[in-house]
Amino acid sequence: MSDITVRALGVDDWEHYRSVRLTALRDSPQAFVATLDEEEAEPEDFWRARMTRSTRLLAERDGEPVGIASVGSIDDDQPEAAQLFGLWVHPDARGTGVATALVRAGAESAAQAGKRQLLYWVGTDNGRAVAFASGFGFRPTAERRQMRVVSEDDGEEELAMTLPLSGDRGGIALF
Repeated sequence: MSDITVRALGVDDWEHYRSVRLTALRDSPQAFVATLDEEEAEPEDFWRARMTRSTRLLAERDGEPVGIASVGSIDDDQPEAAQLFGLWVHPDARGTGVATALVRAGAESAAQAGKRQLLYWVGTDNGRAVAFASGFGFRPTAERRQMRVVSEDDGEEELAMTLPLSGDRGGIALF
């Protein structure tokens, strides 16, 4: 099997990002707040603006997109933290290391931006997502919020998990 590459997309890559994002919405509509119909209808300026708000990461294998994720700031009250969101892996590539490569690239991107921690929200009932994040080195916090999209897999609440990007990571090598 070929190596997975992950790269950050620029503003001019908006069409490529849009294509993969729409594929993700078709495949896993329950995982996103936005709907396929809403995002398909958005004009170019919407997509270009979206590309500037967060770092958009694209995972590829043999030049074909196999996953996406985004990394962005949380808010002005937490300037030391970034969050990972919108993580999606093509069904044919699940279980092959794509999610790990995307999270690793997201952590590296956040660290290079001077962030000290990376947050990742997961459904409290989604044992697979919690286990994946824990295995990567994320640790649960006390922070909870209502799910914006309630699903059978995730439950009604989500949990913020945090990954330290500096200092002791408990033996986890990120980069």
